[in-house]
Amino acid sequence: MEEDADYRSRFSSLCYINDHVGFCGTIKGSPSDFVVIEINEQGQLVDKAIDEPICKISKILPEPSNLGKNIKLDLQNCSCEDESNQELNTLARCSSSDQNHQSGTENEETVEGPSKCEKEKADILGSLLDEETNELLNQFACKIKEKWNSENELIKSSSPEFSLGKILEKNQRAVLHSAVRQKFPFLITVGRNSEIVIKPNLEYKELCHLVSEEEACDFFKYLDAKKENSKFTFKPDMNKDHRKAVHHFVNKRFGNLVETKSFSELNYNADNSNVVITVRFREKVHRQRKRSLLECEERKVTYTAFTLQKENLEMYEAVEFLAIKLGVIPSDFSYAGLKDKKAITYQTMVVRKVTPERLKNIGKEVKKRRMNVFNIRPVDDSLRLGQLKGNHFDIVIRNLKKQINDSANLKERISEAIQNVKDKGFVNYYGPQRFGKGRKIHTDQIGLALLKSEMMRAVKLFLTPEDLDDPVNRAKKYFLQTEDAKVTLSMMPEFKAREKALLESLHRFGMTEEGCVQAWFSFPHSMRIFYVHAYSSKIWNEAVSYRLSTYGSRVVEGDLVCLDEDINDEHFSNSKIHLVTEEEESANTYAIHQVVLPVLGYNIQYPKNKVGQWYHEILKRDGLQTCRFKVPTLKLNVPGCYRQILKYPHNLSYQLMEEHDIDVEMEGSHINEALSLLISFDLDTSCYATVCLREIMKHDV
Repeated sequence: MEEDADYRSRFSSLCYINDHVGFCGTIKGSPSDFVVIEINEQGQLVDKAIDEPICKISKILPEPSNLGKNIKLDLQNCSCEDESNQELNTLARCSSSDQNHQSGTENEETVEGPSKCEKEKADILGSLLDEETNELLNQFACKIKEKWNSENELIKSSSPEFSLGKILEKNQRAVLHSAVRQKFPFLITVGRNSEIVIKPNLEYKELCHLVSEEEACDFFKYLDAKKENSKFTFKPDMNKDHRKAVHHFVNKRFGNLVETKSFSELNYNADNSNVVITVRFREKVHRQRKRSLLECEERKVTYTAFTLQKENLEMYEAVEFLAIKLGVIPSDFSYAGLKDKKAITYQTMVVRKVTPERLKNIGKEVKKRRMNVFNIRPVDDSLRLGQLKGNHFDIVIRNLKKQINDSANLKERISEAIQNVKDKGFVNYYGPQRFGKGRKIHTDQIGLALLKSEMMRAVKLFLTPEDLDDPVNRAKKYFLQTEDAKVTLSMMPEFKAREKALLESLHRFGMTEEGCVQAWFSFPHSMRIFYVHAYSSKIWNEAVSYRLSTYGSRVVEGDLVCLDEDINDEHFSNSKIHLVTEEEESANTYAIHQVVLPVLGYNIQYPKNKVGQWYHEILKRDGLQTCRFKVPTLKLNVPGCYRQILKYPHNLSYQLMEEHDIDVEMEGSHINEALSLLISFDLDTSCYATVCLREIMKHDV
């Protein structure tokens, strides 16, 4: 079929990171061969564990774009010895003191008289580091300050560093990261394979050219503390151009995390001398900015969490059915991520305005639709996309065979392939299900039309029929021929809820550009932006393949690397992204697993090498050279993000099984022995099992 050929051409051209031979096999022969179990934020499998109340999770979870780890979060998850807990509590009190101190007032402490808080931080560093390392750290900090005081600029190429060595305990690393940054705001800490490396904070130095060193010090302490609903205020500034420069610096460097505004302080002279710049942390994405009294009352409605098990069902189909049975709308359901259709999947969901009792009452009807709901309990808030640790997979690969012209032992090939990916990882492509495998029109094509504001074309692409003679495709074909939404609506089967919603809107508003805009609003925001994200995902896949085929596994000048080793999602700020220098390439400072590439949006930077040029050429090819990745008519804003080019499977295990099939022939029957592979592993959020298997098998699955 045409669509299958297009799928094969898309993925077969994408390169691999490993050089083993691989093998062939069949996955998803049946839903039971592909089991997906969500891993919640506490690291528990949701098919067995009773989750913690969602409200507690969401209230303490740090924003993905935060600059560092929130010590309050680490305190609640810590399992250290009593002595370590005392140190953590001390640091938490200290951090809280800093946050209160920086809530808008000027810093009153002097350099000669350090506060009790800073002494406590020093004590923490002294207790967590040996005496020699602590002394060397202080000497390193003093040298950086002396160099900055004696020179106009710190020479970037010199890149002085100091290592605290490897610290295996994650909680201890988090404490050290924060303690160092709070005590020395002019330094940054970077994680490298459990090692903490300390460098000069060049952004601190840059800010010192605009404001006093005292203000720069307080500002970076404020950023690192990350106290929700707090603010930081720079000293009054009468120079409008200078204020503009400060605004530009903060928004360019930390725009994902904070926002700035100028305010006139109350005075009776009415001049500009008391205009100040105030910095606030951005509100969390999953929260609305302002709520009326009525909306605040709505926040008091019931939220019920449950585990949804579904088999061979699309997420949207399952949600539509549950919504009808419960008398709510699909947008009342929230979840952490989409799951495969042709599989048995388990995931946590939350529904608004439904009591646990009501949900339990529809259990028998739910089971008739290849679904089950259990672990039902009341919670205080909804879920948001990405609010999970990852997914666990139990997969059976059947009909195992060697690659064509491979004479080696099949079992050895399988063992070699799995070990290679376990050790070296896999290319972190977006999986084929993101684009609609097996369909004539892929989701990224619709996303490109939306980005170009071609609303009518996007609608026609959405309603393009497959080469099948069934009621759904007959209805779609009729619409493309006649553009008669009313008749098409009567032809469309009831279970096609999205298509019917779109057609109802077209019938009401007409098949015009404006009518098509209104038709897209019949979809929830998450679905509208899904298509745009699909286009960005396709370009990212092609970009990482180009990057690896051009430079291989070397980290080269102009690459982008992530400076935080504990990132497990895509949403980290520009301040965590570093552009590799020529000197760092020569010194092999970074490893390939630290390299990231941008997922298209308005707030990303591109690599400064051939890969960056490739991005611009692709955008020009697709007519997006002036695109700002905002579609105001559909209320879509796509800031973009960064995605690691390599990922690793966790807790990987496998077992080979011999299956016996009876082959009936004209003269009798005989038994064929077929080899199957049962493989289990965990993947971080936003990783695809089919992509990991593709790297293992060296075969499009």
